[in-house]
Amino acid sequence: MTQRQPSITYRLDPRSGVAPYRQLVDQVRHALRSGLLREGDQLPSVRDVVTQITINPNTVHRAYRELEHLGVAEGRAGLGTFITSHSSSALNATKLESVERELRDKIIEARDMGVSEERIVELVTFTFRHDRGVRT
Repeated sequence: MTQRQPSITYRLDPRSGVAPYRQLVDQVRHALRSGLLREGDQLPSVRDVVTQITINPNTVHRAYRELEHLGVAEGRAGLGTFITSHSSSALNATKLESVERELRDKIIEARDMGVSEERIVELVTFTFRHDRGVRT
């Protein structure tokens, strides 16, 4: 696979309330979703990131370790950190986790409003069938 120059420029928003390492992780994931980064692309070196946005190197290392844990990137000794071929499946798993979390939150919200379990199941079933074009 041909290697391209990194196409990502990190930015930190100190007012966001999001940890700096998480902001870096989120920016890489967004760049993957938008096609800015692809399999085989090299992420900027820790040194380049530190120079670019004045951040502690340990924070960048933590972000890159998190990306590795998510299956989005892999560190190659002496070469740097690269986007993996598994990144799309890792992003899909992350999206599924997000949907599950939102669905769980909505179910809890409905339960707190006094909606019965049976009615919640009816609503989910109806929505699922309706979305597929099947009428109940």
